[in-house]
Amino acid sequence: MHVLITGAAGGIGTMLRELLPGHGHTLRLADLRPIPDTDSLVFDLRDSAAVRAAVRGVDAVVHLGGISVEDSFANILGANIQGSYELYEAVRAEGVGRVVYASSNHAVGYTPLDSPEPIGTDIPSRPDTYYGLSKVFGEGLASLYADKYGVQTVSIRIGSCFPEPRSARALATWLSPGDCARLIHAALTAPEVGHTVVNGISANTRAWWDLSGARKLGYQPQDDAEAYADRLPPLDPDSPDARLLGGWFTTL
Repeated sequence: MHVLITGAAGGIGTMLRELLPGHGHTLRLADLRPIPDTDSLVFDLRDSAAVRAAVRGVDAVVHLGGISVEDSFANILGANIQGSYELYEAVRAEGVGRVVYASSNHAVGYTPLDSPEPIGTDIPSRPDTYYGLSKVFGEGLASLYADKYGVQTVSIRIGSCFPEPRSARALATWLSPGDCARLIHAALTAPEVGHTVVNGISANTRAWWDLSGARKLGYQPQDDAEAYADRLPPLDPDSPDARLLGGWFTTL
């Protein structure tokens, strides 16, 4: 597929620039700032004309663009909420059939970690920040455009996507770069997804999340954060990282 990646200069975008072509995809890259040594598009997601030009002619969009941490509501409103709206309007107008939306565990961050069963995606929205709230909006927007306009979306509640787990919490929430690309590829190519929400982690021994939805798309994770467990200090059982799905974001 010919795929536009928004936010392609960011951490996950950088990983996918390297890994998605190995799954057979050709990429069009976009960000708010230029990406060195590429022919990337540079624009603000609030610029509807630029967004529409960027999506024109692609088969799908991987929407990573926006603010990826907590910020003021005004900044989140522009980059994440208005930006996502402009993206979906452009996709609708240009007839692009598929979006992979980077949602987050922070859309459900106040969910307690006291369930004996893995946490699925059918739980109520419980955002932990304005950032998390913007991801609830993004999932709702994807649902609306799927039902009203036929734009299919897989919204991935991404855990902790880094080359290696950075904390004991990440032993449960880690999504390796390789598995991230495998999950994005599955989300791009699975048939008739409508609007599907899935959890985005690797095959972690200590996982809190249920991966059955992602596996139904064809995702076959190959990595496990447990390989890094002996390098990380233990998780404090009284900390938010051990009690709530959103961890320390709930303290911001």
